[in-house]
Amino acid sequence: MKKILHISKYYYPFMGGIEEVAADITSALRGEGYEQKIICFNEDSTTDGMTTHRGETVHDEIDGVEVIRCGTAVKVASQALSVTYYNELKKVMEGFRPDIVVFHYPNPFVSEMLLRYKDMDFKLVVYWHLDIIKQKMLGKLFYRQNIELLERADRVIATSPNYIKGSPFLRRYKDKCTVIPNCINNERLKVTPEVERLAAKIRRKYKDKVICFGLGRHTAYKGFIKLVEASRYLDDRFAVLIGGKGELTGELMKAAAGDSKVHFLGKISDNELIACLLACDIFCFPSVTKNEAFGIALAEGMYFGKPAVTFTIKGSGVNYVNVSDVTGLECPNSDSWAYAKALEKLADDPELREKLGNAGRERVLAKFTYDIFCNNLRKMLEEL
Repeated sequence: MKKILHISKYYYPFMGGIEEVAADITSALRGEGYEQKIICFNEDSTTDGMTTHRGETVHDEIDGVEVIRCGTAVKVASQALSVTYYNELKKVMEGFRPDIVVFHYPNPFVSEMLLRYKDMDFKLVVYWHLDIIKQKMLGKLFYRQNIELLERADRVIATSPNYIKGSPFLRRYKDKCTVIPNCINNERLKVTPEVERLAAKIRRKYKDKVICFGLGRHTAYKGFIKLVEASRYLDDRFAVLIGGKGELTGELMKAAAGDSKVHFLGKISDNELIACLLACDIFCFPSVTKNEAFGIALAEGMYFGKPAVTFTIKGSGVNYVNVSDVTGLECPNSDSWAYAKALEKLADDPELREKLGNAGRERVLAKFTYDIFCNNLRKMLEEL
């Protein structure tokens, strides 16, 4: 039985984009002849009744897989730091002795420690989620470290061909790269009678409106300020629903003050999410930088047959998920006026909405489902 060590930034019950992918990988390999362990930082989080505390170093078990959570002492530029991580990694590397290490990048603090074991006999899979963009000084500081990491890697996973072309690191090591697109969770998106009732309630509330829905963490790269700005150019037949919350929620609400078209939903449950996806006419995904490397929420909106409106982000997988004029519309980056015009175009043409929405659903079913993700991952590991 092959031993796999997954190195993620955090893990369930904390759920971000990288953590969802790490959980999908672990689930995909369960029962496939692999013994798995996960090491990550700890963080304050609660999901489905499970709670973790950032300062604690603990060993948990999730679905039969040991999860080693290293207490977070402090964060510097979004990077967690831990005084217990080195010893925990040492114990698992020398005691567990993995055959394969799946390392989720970016995580420069851990990269440095992992590279101390570069001469150990294991296959290294670097799951390259995104380049370090926002922290430009950190990007320069860790340039050599990234090169050393990619030199050691046996395989590098990118979530789209666009990111390989757009990343100065992945372009350099494109022969090591395998594209494995992220996936939607089909089970999570099941439509139940309760969801249908919630969707009908939303339609009644916004009767005769063109419902535009967007969801995500309220942070700069998600671009919700551009959606709020775009709403100013729209007439009153539109309702713009924005789910989620974050450090910019207050700023977004202030920017939307006086615009009755914009409605902030706050953090919503899975049932509420699915209901919004059922009820809406257009899915808005206004991310503006390469920090948005793929867009699982975008694929979820397309899965429900909704035409998507995105910005052009050079080198991002967003424009791989949503294909311009095929599954949705694409606008010049950060151009809120153009974004409004795209929404108006879809509002004026129900047949176009249906055509693009149907094509979007077909694209998700052909490329971005959990089963396809599992097959891609297992094939890569077999080749490795």
